[in-house]
Amino acid sequence: MWNKPWKYKEGVVIGAGLLAVGFLLQAAAGKIKWECVAFPVNVIVLFLFLVWLGGMHAFRKKVYLFGWLSHYAAAVSSLGWVVGMTVLMGLIKQIPSHYSLDGPEEWLGFSQMLSSWSFVLLYVWMTVVLGMAILRVGLPFRWRKVPFLLNHIGLLIVLVAATLGNADMQRLRMTASLDNAEWRALNEATRQIVELPLAIELKKFTIDEYPPKLMLIDNVTGKALPEEAPAHLLLEEGVKEGRLQDWHLIVMQSVPEAASVATKDTLRFTEFRSMGSTYAVYLKAVNHKTNEQREGWVSCGSFMFSNKVLNLNDEVSLAMPEREPQRFASEVVVYTASGLRQKGTIEVNKPFELDGWKIYQLGYDEAKGRWSDVCVFELVRDPWLPYVYVGISLMILGAVCLFTTARPGRRKEKLA
Repeated sequence: MWNKPWKYKEGVVIGAGLLAVGFLLQAAAGKIKWECVAFPVNVIVLFLFLVWLGGMHAFRKKVYLFGWLSHYAAAVSSLGWVVGMTVLMGLIKQIPSHYSLDGPEEWLGFSQMLSSWSFVLLYVWMTVVLGMAILRVGLPFRWRKVPFLLNHIGLLIVLVAATLGNADMQRLRMTASLDNAEWRALNEATRQIVELPLAIELKKFTIDEYPPKLMLIDNVTGKALPEEAPAHLLLEEGVKEGRLQDWHLIVMQSVPEAASVATKDTLRFTEFRSMGSTYAVYLKAVNHKTNEQREGWVSCGSFMFSNKVLNLNDEVSLAMPEREPQRFASEVVVYTASGLRQKGTIEVNKPFELDGWKIYQLGYDEAKGRWSDVCVFELVRDPWLPYVYVGISLMILGAVCLFTTARPGRRKEKLA
């Protein structure tokens, strides 16, 4: 080992050394605090990294290690270590970096891999190898090397921008109430309230719900039947009857927006087109085996009215669970410090974008459901993301160039 030329064995040992150094740093200094590398520190680090790469390339013929880092043995070794750590990260449950850990979990860092010294040192090694390979192939410049350079430069930009940009990324949570502009948000990592350069005013919140459904429940356990695979009857438009196990159900009256009214000896539902209304049906249930018959109201309830269950016998009852949301959206007006005012609709997986911010629909007051007067938004800002897109674009362009410049005829000639 360590006889020139170095090969994979030396690469494995270098990776193991970096892993060990990472464990020692983790035990001595704790995990990496990425917030300490926020702008302008990350820009300075990037500048020093590029100068470091240039210096290593300049002395590659005098220092054997520098020259070795630009060749395939170093590339394969570093990639193998990083892939191995990435697989390990996928197998071990990851805990958010702002949580504190004790014992082996803390000094090994495997539960917070992105903040562990071992992973970052191996990652930096792979990035250095990538940069050295780019300089070795790109200097002096040759046109036939353009596909290689585009692919590798694009990958380098993605790796560096995604890493250093992590410190500048803001991920905040805001709770906005109806007809009130809110400009404060919570940073869950630091548990601090942040005042934003924009404000969100919630104008309207809407929910599209799936049709209600009826289910049989066990009177003792309260579980839906059958327990292995609960069955249900979906009350879609036009559905007037159906069957659940031994019970034949006939819908006699349906009130989509109803309120419960208590009388002297019973509870009934009447039409109520206002806040807090619930869905209710009056139905008849017939057991085709025992000929038992029951009829009455069943309702899913709301934050204003309790749900109503129809007791069929001593063993089972008929219930209507809460309706499931199909789509929920918020109509908002966003104001910026520059005086811009823009209306928009925010849905799940359809964020609203303005001034570098992405605003996601995160939640609402589930107790009130479609009558919710508050919404929870997640605001994300990543100023380095455009550079990641540039890197991806270069990689795609490099793949296209590689495909268009390939000459199958030349390969056939060599084979002949």
